[in-house]
Amino acid sequence: MATIAFLGLGNMGGPMAKNLLAAGHQLTVFDLVEAACAALAAEGASVAASAAEAAENADVIISMLPAGKHVAGTFLGDDGLLATFPKDTLILDASTIDAATARQVGEAAAEMGIDLWTHRSRAG
Repeated sequence: MATIAFLGLGNMGGPMAKNLLAAGHQLTVFDLVEAACAALAAEGASVAASAAEAAENADVIISMLPAGKHVAGTFLGDDGLLATFPKDTLILDASTIDAATARQVGEAAAEMGIDLWTHRSRAG
């Protein structure tokens, strides 16, 4: 099973993360809302103190963040995840964000030789 970092445990992210745990994946979660992290910890997830800590040993990083500014802040810049994790890590951003930010982060990933950046819509 995969080692997954899940960033953002709101109305969509929390249930998605819970399903990944139920499927047997090793999950490390991060959210600014401690109660959301505690709920997943009770299900067996590890809780990280930051997005970077959550992603440290992950094969897959899934982000489900509330706005483009959060996605950009998490992935871009010298301390962003794009600059700090192994280039073969699979990244899935499922955040509901504006197209411009999705393109900006995707282009930054491509410039760094990361061709696994994915932004997908989801339903249900």
